[in-house]
Amino acid sequence: MNWAMLTAIGQLATVIIGVPSIIYFAIQLREQNRERRQAAVNALTEQWGELTKALHENAEFTAVYLRGVQSFHDLDAVSKLRFSAFQNRFFKNFEGMYYSRREGILNTELWDEIDRTMSDFLAYQGIQEWWQTRRHWHTEAFARVVDGIITRGAKPTAYSTYDLKQLVLPKDT
Repeated sequence: MNWAMLTAIGQLATVIIGVPSIIYFAIQLREQNRERRQAAVNALTEQWGELTKALHENAEFTAVYLRGVQSFHDLDAVSKLRFSAFQNRFFKNFEGMYYSRREGILNTELWDEIDRTMSDFLAYQGIQEWWQTRRHWHTEAFARVVDGIITRGAKPTAYSTYDLKQLVLPKDT
């Protein structure tokens, strides 16, 4: 057996051992990426749940919110501050989701769901009024997305089955 033959056998052994190792590595890497994306989606879902707690755990704020979606400008100063603080958190959450989509973490189906949700909220005059006061707090790329949704001119239907003119403030307990 000469050196050329030994080299050929060594190269063959490397291929036989190396190719399955590369395939295994690729499968592991793909699985880790999938798990990372799922963890990111879970974190966004948890943030969303924490954010919306304010609406179902505090009736007084819920009344402020429902008045605010009708007209941000008609709110008193304290209500404007509360509504604005909530909307800022809300839209920062949307902005995070937007960048997750751009980075490939959120798939098209999930982003379309978020887009529909944003469209429902942005159809309301009060949220559009608020947006004009705080647009500059967001990145230009995300602001263009929001502006594009507003430009579509969707009709406000998210609360269409609620009688928003009949808001009753909760009684103090």
